[in-house]
Formats: sequence, C-alpha cells, structure tokens
Amino acid sequence: MKNSEILELTTEELVARIGEEKASLTKLKFAHTISAVENPSRITKVRKDIARLNTELTKRKAASASENK
Repeated sequence: MKNSEILELTTEELVARIGEEKASLTKLKFAHTISAVENPSRITKVRKDIARLNTELTKRKAASASENK
C-alpha cells in the first residue's frame, strides 16, 4: 500500500484497514508456521503496511488533539 493511498483514507477507514491487515498478518504467520509460505517476504510487507497505517493514525490523533487545545 502506497503512502498516497493511506492519506486518502478517512480515519474510520484507517482503523478498519488496520484490523484487516492485522488479521491477514495472523493468517500469514499461522500458514508459515504450518508449512512454508510461497512468498515469505509478504509477511514483512504486511507488517510494514500496518506500521504505515498506525503512523498515519497517530499523526491524525495528534493533529486533532492540538486543534482541540
């Protein structure tokens, strides 16, 4: 997921997407534990996507907190 795509999402969509990506990561890890995943670098990609989404969510929360002061 590109950063430009993340910026286009609303806050509610960000939260939903984080949940989806975390579920996907859990399934990938489980599948990799059982047998080798076809592309193990996909696990790293999903982890980085989750981090990008969380970073944007944190930025938005900080911005809304500073506006409320």
